[in-house]
Amino acid sequence: MFDSIAALVAEHEALQEQLGDPAVHADAARAKKLNRRYAELSQIVDAHAKWQQATDDLAAAKELAKDDEAFADEIPALEQQIGERAEKLRRLLIPRDPDDGRDVIMEIKGGEGGEESALFAADLLRMYSYYAESRGWKVELLDATRSDMGGYKDVQVAIKGSSADPAEGVWASLKYEGGVHRVQRVPATESQGRIHTSTTGVLVFPEVDEPEEVEINQNDLKIDVYRSSGPGGQSVNTTDSAVRITHLPTGIVVSMQNEKSQLQNREAAMRVLRARILAKQQEELDAAASDARKSQIRGMDRSERIRTYNFPENRIADHRTGYKAYNLDAVMNGALGPVVESCIQADEEARLAALGDGAA
Repeated sequence: MFDSIAALVAEHEALQEQLGDPAVHADAARAKKLNRRYAELSQIVDAHAKWQQATDDLAAAKELAKDDEAFADEIPALEQQIGERAEKLRRLLIPRDPDDGRDVIMEIKGGEGGEESALFAADLLRMYSYYAESRGWKVELLDATRSDMGGYKDVQVAIKGSSADPAEGVWASLKYEGGVHRVQRVPATESQGRIHTSTTGVLVFPEVDEPEEVEINQNDLKIDVYRSSGPGGQSVNTTDSAVRITHLPTGIVVSMQNEKSQLQNREAAMRVLRARILAKQQEELDAAASDARKSQIRGMDRSERIRTYNFPENRIADHRTGYKAYNLDAVMNGALGPVVESCIQADEEARLAALGDGAA
């Protein structure tokens, strides 16, 4: 992998020159993509420089030790430093998901458990909102269908970051959240104190930066308008402001009713539609990609139970990584970092192993 460093350093220098051109910044979408790649390469270039410096220091220490034994004492620490820096560089050279720097659209849907599942959907939204706040991200409500007790039958939000570094991107952290989340607790609807198991589904899509990035033919869209409805199905509006868009080639259907304006609901629906089409295109690419390029723990089976939230034991467990902790109360208040990090590390280890197998 280290053989590719020279080409990456050259690419980094070329990007630096491009980003210094004011004309590049006239195209916001292009500038954003170049900045993402530059930030990613900057980490690699910096890590390589530190590894090279340690390597040079070791060579100098060995040479000087021939005349002065005091320099020999520095050799073990330098050898350890080289190993650590080489490992960091090796991890940075793992092919990164090209969508890592993107913002995301997240949908949380009630599943098995009826009202309790809808209430847990609201708890998950609160957890992700607090986690986003801790990362300096912004959460924008796109659409929501409330349940009778104040939970969510279905809620969609956009989560936006501010860093140009793909490693700090919203998708880089939240892409592992897609799947079925299982909750074990005494529901608010349970009068006898019995523990129930319910499930809530989470879907996460990378958001499209610019509308032109995903080509959609207007003739491929079937657009229906209708009146918004609230809990129980009652009408909450006197005009046909809700919008349902069907993308005929893929069969993807998106409905929006959160805004009072039909135009606003249509714009929100198109944002979600573009994200879903982009995700479908990426899934098709991943299916054809080598194992080294695919995420090893972010499977495409959205029916997979990925995590259990056990309230009586204050326990959270991720079934893909083996992560387990007894601080569920803190996690539900946004302390999701260690859980996410376990997913990132497991994915990196799997990618490294796949790359090693490919090189063998």
